[in-house]
Amino acid sequence: MTTGLPKHDPYAPLRLPAYRRYLSGNTILMVGQQMQKVAVGWEIYERTGSAIHLGYVGLVQFLPLVLLAIASGHVSDHYNRKRVLAVSLAFTALAAFGLAWNSHRRGSVAMIYLLLFVTGAAKSFQNPASAGIVPRIVPRELFSVAATWNSSGFELASMIGPGIGGLLIGFFQSPVLIYVINAVSAIVFLAALARIRYDHQPVEKAPVTLRSLSAGMRFVWRQKEVMAAMTLDMFAVLLGGATTLMPVYAKDILQVGPRGLGWLLAAPSIGACTMAMVQAHRPPHRRAGDVLMLAVLGFGCATIVFGLSKSFWLSMLALFILGVCDNISVVIRITLIQLLTPDEMRGRVSALNGVFIGTSNELGGFESGLVAGLFGPVVSVVAGGIGTLLVVLSVARLWPEIRATRL
Repeated sequence: MTTGLPKHDPYAPLRLPAYRRYLSGNTILMVGQQMQKVAVGWEIYERTGSAIHLGYVGLVQFLPLVLLAIASGHVSDHYNRKRVLAVSLAFTALAAFGLAWNSHRRGSVAMIYLLLFVTGAAKSFQNPASAGIVPRIVPRELFSVAATWNSSGFELASMIGPGIGGLLIGFFQSPVLIYVINAVSAIVFLAALARIRYDHQPVEKAPVTLRSLSAGMRFVWRQKEVMAAMTLDMFAVLLGGATTLMPVYAKDILQVGPRGLGWLLAAPSIGACTMAMVQAHRPPHRRAGDVLMLAVLGFGCATIVFGLSKSFWLSMLALFILGVCDNISVVIRITLIQLLTPDEMRGRVSALNGVFIGTSNELGGFESGLVAGLFGPVVSVVAGGIGTLLVVLSVARLWPEIRATRL
């Protein structure tokens, strides 16, 4: 007996040549970025011995996301997104080569922060341009599956990148090679992008006014489901930013060295990659809102367990669960944003989403480092996990529409 419903095909997007090139190039880029994340954290902490300086790493990458958010969204909506992405990748590669040169000559820590600022500036244009390209090369009915594969690529990169990065640092006792690899990964994505056929459909050039620039903010505020999902993700990672303090946990609390640091950073991605594969092979969540709330609750609980743990394997398990919950949240949020946003506004909405993500990741890193510097790393992580649980309860009260969300 048949149900009459179309059969779910998890591999349909992968049969599209343009999407395969995008996914492979983007995944390679993310491997390099995750390797560089380990290298920067190791180099900064090795040279300064300060948790607060680890927080500055997040802050200098967050500032350009905020300062350029309105401009980058406007550019992505009014100019060829493929060209915007290509230029941002070129600057990403140049900044990575700069980090390699600075590290090789034992340059100043201030120069590291400056080059990370350039990386953040490039990323502020890269994110909305990249997000706007995918819905144009993947049919709407396949976008939810494509979003899961995008997430799988990110989690695979986050799983492989830190592990390789930790091994290379342990072997060479230097981050130079890792910075070079990240630069090459951006060039590889640039080459893949050149082979993607992308038909730019120019929109009518309207005067650049405050109203046109802020259109994305007004749209998100009206779409309560999108607003709730973005707020949940932002505050959960902002408060539960345990990954920033991984070098402290690896060296001082768990005492597992740079190789252990690589595994700790990879553990959330192992969990997330596992869940991404599960989600790719099943239909979209029917009760997406309820699932999203439960996932963020699980994220907060796992953060608390990690913060209190003195065992390497218990820490790995907590981070694995954290990654599982994070992947569920990411896929639901991305799908909601892209399916509910018209194409002519995807750049501005994606740029605003980038600010939310940057706030959670980069500013969250600064917050975690600052609190750890004042009260210690355990207090920082555990308090962040508790804060995440409180955020879920607050969002459920402020935007009850989120619980009724279906995909």
